[in-house]
Amino acid sequence: MWKLLLLLLGASLFSPAAFAAAGQLDLTTANVGIAAIIIFTIAYILVMGEERLHMRKSKPVLVAAGLIWIMIGFVYMQNDLPGVAEDAFRHNLLEFAELMLFLLVAMTYINAMEERRLFDALRAWMIKKGFSYKQLFWLSGFLAFFISPVADNLTTALLMCAVVMKVADGDKKFISISCISIVVAANAGGAFSPFGDITTLMVWQAGMVEFQEFFVLFIPSLLNYLVPAVIMSFFIENRKPSAVYEEVELKRGALRITILFLLTIATAVACHMWLHLPPVLGMMMGLGYLQFFGYFLRMTLPGSLARKRAMAERAGDMARLERLGSVVPFDVFSRVQRAEWDTLLFFYGIVICVGGLGFMGYLSLLSNTLYLGWNPTIANVTLGVMSAVIDNIPVMFAVLSMQPDMSHGQWLLITLTAGTGGSLLSIGSAAGVALMGQARGYYTFASHLKWTPVIALGYIVSILAHMWLNEHLFTVFNH
Repeated sequence: MWKLLLLLLGASLFSPAAFAAAGQLDLTTANVGIAAIIIFTIAYILVMGEERLHMRKSKPVLVAAGLIWIMIGFVYMQNDLPGVAEDAFRHNLLEFAELMLFLLVAMTYINAMEERRLFDALRAWMIKKGFSYKQLFWLSGFLAFFISPVADNLTTALLMCAVVMKVADGDKKFISISCISIVVAANAGGAFSPFGDITTLMVWQAGMVEFQEFFVLFIPSLLNYLVPAVIMSFFIENRKPSAVYEEVELKRGALRITILFLLTIATAVACHMWLHLPPVLGMMMGLGYLQFFGYFLRMTLPGSLARKRAMAERAGDMARLERLGSVVPFDVFSRVQRAEWDTLLFFYGIVICVGGLGFMGYLSLLSNTLYLGWNPTIANVTLGVMSAVIDNIPVMFAVLSMQPDMSHGQWLLITLTAGTGGSLLSIGSAAGVALMGQARGYYTFASHLKWTPVIALGYIVSILAHMWLNEHLFTVFNH
């Protein structure tokens, strides 16, 4: 197979005469570079067709990443520069490893809180309160906006969607419009926090924006959500749904795990801000906190169960006794296993693909076109709109790889636009794609598209708000 592939590519594709004799080679006009662009484009078309093809998005980008770097390796071997390509790949791999381990710990904590029924308890509380449709619309939106900075936009959107579907019970119009509001709110909320989205995490870890500096995007992000939400709220009937209340009992240690998660975040921030060490060090240390607490929960489980059984027997609560009989010990590694591995592998593929294209010289070419040929503001706003079609991860990774010389305000602008531009289409963000699966038949590409002009208005208002409120930052440059 590989021999056939190499024969098809032919000598002209890898012709050493096309390249420089030493150092990093410019492959942008070479056949190998064009082939890499074609491979990446095909892979991304397959990613965009994930819902229709029922094929996980990690598959095509993993293969594309391998092919791109194999071609790079072949060219550099022919030019007697194997070490240059190897060092470049290792650099890209290190960048991915730091982000992957960071995300893995965050996902593990979120899964642990879900297993301890923290999110179920929140959903049950909202149902019990008997909110009207309009109140539920606003509550689910605001909760999505304020939870996503800590719990990431994907998890938050799934949680709020589950609440809305449980309460609305088949009301297609309300579920559809609420899901759109939740996607916009979760993406907007994630834009003003390093933990709210992969793109903001990437910007923070790259040192372009300090932890506390993200919060100047709070008002622009809030307006990004509020403008479309206010308009959408006029189309919601002010009546109460009929929903059945369910009793949810938090599992032992739920609140303490939440506190440990906040402590983990504080450790990561302290490592980065005061010791100038990668935040991933603090996150991995936080995983140790969770493992120690998991050990404590397992060791004290028999005594805890004995006390609860005695109380249930005295009260004659047979249902509680039955529930206690099915209790299993808390296992940290089962939480790690439940992490979004497809997302993490997709992230690997994107980082390695874009890193390869950048190494070939395409990112320098793109940077010169966008940031030298265009005004940086226009470039950043355009890239934000592009993230509605192309996932915001490759967009942000490309910008960070380009390292354009622009002001602090512009770095915050690309953070805002890449984080919220995906809200323009249902396929533009992880939250939107996930909800199309969860609320299948209620929330669709077409139902979201109808509200795109209103969402675009919020996008424009948030950009203008940032440029006005943080005007002083547009004269401060990163060095």
